[in-house]
Amino acid sequence: VQLQASGGGLVQAGGSLRLSCAASGRTFSSYVMGWFRQAPGKEREFVAAISWNRWNGGSTDYADSVKGRFTISRDNAKNTVYLQMNSLKPEDTAVYYCTADTSRGRVIAGNGDYWGQGTQVTVSS
Repeated sequence: VQLQASGGGLVQAGGSLRLSCAASGRTFSSYVMGWFRQAPGKEREFVAAISWNRWNGGSTDYADSVKGRFTISRDNAKNTVYLQMNSLKPEDTAVYYCTADTSRGRVIAGNGDYWGQGTQVTVSS
């Protein structure tokens, strides 16, 4: 699986951005997809994750710091996962990475098998 993240940029505090992560391969729906971020001088941290099954759709997980502001979603037909980021704050500034694995636990722990190259998000105050 190859992951290509995009959509980062410079935005003022309170603004919005939507990140996308396009995945290669024909088994996208079987993967749990996640987003992490890493700010300068800080460790990489979990942002959100989304799984999917044919019976009840996708379930999501969020870091407390982004709950109510960020929304993760996926379009299995397009092999793409999204991260809608609203009410952005300067502390959201980081490089955002998408990740994929068949295990929800590994994705949330940051141990997913596959990682994208990262996209920079900068929020000015």
